[in-house]
Amino acid sequence: MCGIVGAIAQRDIVPVLTDGLARLEYRGYDSAGLAVLDGEIRRVRRVGRVAEMAGAVAAEGLTGRLGIAHTRWATHGGVTEPNAHPHVSAGEIAVVHNGIIENHEALREELKRLGYAFESQTDTEVIAHLVHHCLQTARSLEGAVHAAIGKLAGAYAIGVVSRRDPDTLVGARMGCPLVVGLGEGEYFLASDVSALVAHTRRVIYLEDGDVVALRRTGITIVDRDGRPASRPERLSEISADAVDLGPYQHYMQKEIHEQPRAVADTLEAVIDGGIDADELFGAGADAAFKDLSGVLILASGTSYYAGLVARYWIESIARLPCAVELGHEYRYRDSLPDSRQLVVTISQSGETLDTLEALKRAKELGHERTLSLCNVRESAIPRASRFVFYTRAGMEIGVASTKAFTTQLAALHTLALAIAKSRGRLDRAGEAAAIEQLRFVPGSIQHALNLEPQIQSWAERFAKKENALFLGRGVHYPIALEGALKLKEISYIHAEAYAAGELKHGPLALVDESMPVVVIAPNDTLLEKVKSNMQEVRARGGELFVFADLDSHFAESEGVHVIRTPRYLGQLSPIVHAIPVQLLAYHAALKRGTDVDKPRNLAKSVTVE
Repeated sequence: MCGIVGAIAQRDIVPVLTDGLARLEYRGYDSAGLAVLDGEIRRVRRVGRVAEMAGAVAAEGLTGRLGIAHTRWATHGGVTEPNAHPHVSAGEIAVVHNGIIENHEALREELKRLGYAFESQTDTEVIAHLVHHCLQTARSLEGAVHAAIGKLAGAYAIGVVSRRDPDTLVGARMGCPLVVGLGEGEYFLASDVSALVAHTRRVIYLEDGDVVALRRTGITIVDRDGRPASRPERLSEISADAVDLGPYQHYMQKEIHEQPRAVADTLEAVIDGGIDADELFGAGADAAFKDLSGVLILASGTSYYAGLVARYWIESIARLPCAVELGHEYRYRDSLPDSRQLVVTISQSGETLDTLEALKRAKELGHERTLSLCNVRESAIPRASRFVFYTRAGMEIGVASTKAFTTQLAALHTLALAIAKSRGRLDRAGEAAAIEQLRFVPGSIQHALNLEPQIQSWAERFAKKENALFLGRGVHYPIALEGALKLKEISYIHAEAYAAGELKHGPLALVDESMPVVVIAPNDTLLEKVKSNMQEVRARGGELFVFADLDSHFAESEGVHVIRTPRYLGQLSPIVHAIPVQLLAYHAALKRGTDVDKPRNLAKSVTVE
């Protein structure tokens, strides 16, 4: 969601800060700000895009060798300049913050009694004043930050500078990601490594409770107990080229077209090495899978829909009961733990807060068999899980997930096969057949991408609509859900999805000649049922847009439009059918002129509840 960039160097770091914020724009934000230490704290904040803030920074001639910057996604307080970060206390402390401080109201009252005046409605300003107060008795800025965070409840990643200590940048994290970049005589702080790749690929991922002090001579880290800590240095796999658009108009378009390669890369280990649970998910996975009583999948948003597809696969292939829950619902209900259940968490970023907290809750209840599917190495959720499968989607910048979704599906199908094999339900012949089927997936995705010109013509019709229905049955019902989500995320067309059999139980009341109805209709065992549901729509004057297979027998007619995806791919069909609904949403948004990569009110990495 919000983005943090900080730097300390022997050179002017203002270009570093503004470039870093520009690289974090995909996360979603509504205002931006920057503060440098140049004898005093000099600050610029603007509502709107980073470019507007950067223009104001240039106009004011801000320079400095130490500074922090931020893009804000509003939570506490409206989208106004006084609520934008950085926040300053007494002209001496400047703070940027991601996350939510849950006890900010009590702290605000306490700080008011101490004489602090508040200029914003944010929870972040509490941190600035609290650090300033603690600095009166602390021996150092990092000591003051450590004392201050001891009073905070909630999730945070913060960057702090002080006029009293012009050679130190301090960061701290709890529940929100924060990474340190290592240079030669210069050091960086960011909420996402993508902000730093133009300057360094050497990074350190901080852990919950860590406080880091960055100086030109090096860095020091202490853990939540104030003890010196050492965190491993990593070489980021993200390159500066990963954030270049190349020939594409939007990141979403680029990422849709990267899916054949992303899925192929994710499946590479399976296709080359076979279905070996220990090799794919970590040592001990085969033994853990052998006597499972069931699977519990925890996720949110698009990842949740991937989990819904996986439920069909796990129950059909591995013959195990599978439940799928929203992480933010699971953690607050009285669930019945089962120590023989495998708890699977799915997150593109590995930092999704509600999913991470759900995982923590599951572990508190005694679940030891935990597995995460994630696209970002060294992120919080994989580190908290016993077993891990990393998808290889590459960096995903568009807020509306595309290649992360299809690679998650590929990984979840692999998991279903691995559990089946560990439990003796997949013999050698079955394994060989499954792997052979997986080989066809990237090519089938490319064939689906080739349908783009036909889908563009549909998008012209959709762009004029304000409502749409999506229908699917069985394992393709979650693809209908995902299609509706994509359409409303980026085109702002109200779209809902239903299992097609539910039409007559209520949604049919909405259908008339102005309501487009998208149908996911592969050539599977439920096809005839789907055709019956389509007749219900046509009888009420609804206009049908059908994604069928090459081998489905559909004829176009008045009010019935058909696009045929590649030949039916069996259980793997949902991966292929995800492509056309992504393209439909993208081109409808394009026709409506919305901000495709940065849809209003949304953020890429959801690090608050």
